[in-house]
Amino acid sequence: MSGSLRKRTERLFGDRAAARSVLTMASVLALDGADKGTVSAMAGPLQDAFGIGYAAIGLLVSVVAFVGAACTVPFGLLADRVPRTRLLAVTATLWGLAMLASGAAVSYGWLLVSRAFLGAVTASSGPAVNSLVGDFFPARRRARMLGFVVGGELFGTALGFAISGVVGSTLGWRYAFWWLVLPTVALVWALVRLPEPARGGQQGLSGRSGAPDDEGPTGPARQARARADVAPDERLVLRTDPRTLPPWRLVLYVVRIPTNVVLIVASALGYFFFAGLRAFATVFTTDQYGVSTSVAGSLVLVVGAGGVAGVLLGGRFADRLLESGYLNARILVPVVCLLGVPLLVAPALHTTSLAVALPLLVGGTALLGAVNPPLDAARLDIVPPLLWGTAEGTRTVLRTLSEAMAPTLFGFVADHVFAGRHALEYTLLLALLPLLAASLLGLPALRTYPRDVATADASARTAADSGRAPHDSAEDGTRRESPGDAPHGGSRDAPRGGSGDAPRDGSGPGGGDQPG
Repeated sequence: MSGSLRKRTERLFGDRAAARSVLTMASVLALDGADKGTVSAMAGPLQDAFGIGYAAIGLLVSVVAFVGAACTVPFGLLADRVPRTRLLAVTATLWGLAMLASGAAVSYGWLLVSRAFLGAVTASSGPAVNSLVGDFFPARRRARMLGFVVGGELFGTALGFAISGVVGSTLGWRYAFWWLVLPTVALVWALVRLPEPARGGQQGLSGRSGAPDDEGPTGPARQARARADVAPDERLVLRTDPRTLPPWRLVLYVVRIPTNVVLIVASALGYFFFAGLRAFATVFTTDQYGVSTSVAGSLVLVVGAGGVAGVLLGGRFADRLLESGYLNARILVPVVCLLGVPLLVAPALHTTSLAVALPLLVGGTALLGAVNPPLDAARLDIVPPLLWGTAEGTRTVLRTLSEAMAPTLFGFVADHVFAGRHALEYTLLLALLPLLAASLLGLPALRTYPRDVATADASARTAADSGRAPHDSAEDGTRRESPGDAPHGGSRDAPRGGSGDAPRDGSGPGGGDQPG
């Protein structure tokens, strides 16, 4: 690696190890996005090959979502118990086999079954990836790193649509699925070589592995301990290793965390709007702005670039505010962005001038994209490390169902509630209301988030102090990175000699005292 490229990498990610971790996690989501793009790009050839209609094409997408929703909680529980890099390597291998089977389909039923199998194995990606990011990186940098990871899914969707379209039109629809096996092999190789980090293995203030990571005075847990008005909810402080509890109790626990419930619902509402808009973006653009289908497709990619920019910048901005001492930054940024989306998108949907609509839509999708990385990081802040996979699996169920229902519901409203030339316009305008509701739901989270951060911090510290530190057993032979060797480079970034910026409330660091 050249010197300039090395410096650029360190500036973006911290170091080469961190870059490898982020890019590998992003690639996992990118493959899932590439598959979605492939089905969309090959809709026409699949209709010709099997003599099916639009509903059958939609079912090829929906079956992945519904089967995935049914499997995410089991995979989330599994991700909290087994080495996650191995789990992803196995499921990525099965993903490649599912793509081979999809390309080899001789009937629609065969293709549908292979898609259902694909939905089952891809359900592991969300819980495992989010849990790994939580352990690879310190709390104060997670939103920015999650921005890169979530950006991988958007990049993969565009890549799958573009490359699969070219491959499919040149070699046939089967090869549009088969070419994806090649990056799958590379991903499996990268996952096998990626070390499994210790759970909750960031070095805490006590200097012991297993204490929650807050790396200096700007971490959420450190700021929460420094505030006299923030105390953990003793009813939710875990007193034992949660892996010894029944699965149903773990799921019940994560949905009892007040902030987590708000974030789950707000995230699902955001994905609901995005999924519906994505489904009808091309047809709306052609009808509303009077452009051809090819031009509409190009415009959709331009607007999508705004979403990518928002994903990359939203997490970075939230982390900057957190470092400045704003404990609620990861809640405040999504709330403001969700409130701003309708203000930009509504005029763009109503106007018939493309020159007016395009910058508004780019800005609106940027704000919508900026919501996810801070919310994902906030969920890691408020859930004990040993339950990150379970919490993400639980959240993904509602998110996946909302994404699966949105296109059908949008179409139904446009067909049966509104009528005439502006039916789709009115439907999309109506769909902005859930975003306003999501923004309002975030307001109570501004109050509950600090306490839930303190509760998760107390749970992890109680487990560490009682000799049940949240680490995987080394008996599985998995390679592990110690806190000093982890990709985030904690020892490099940690403040020395107790120096560092104090939170804005004027109080000093908590100094490692036990909450409560």
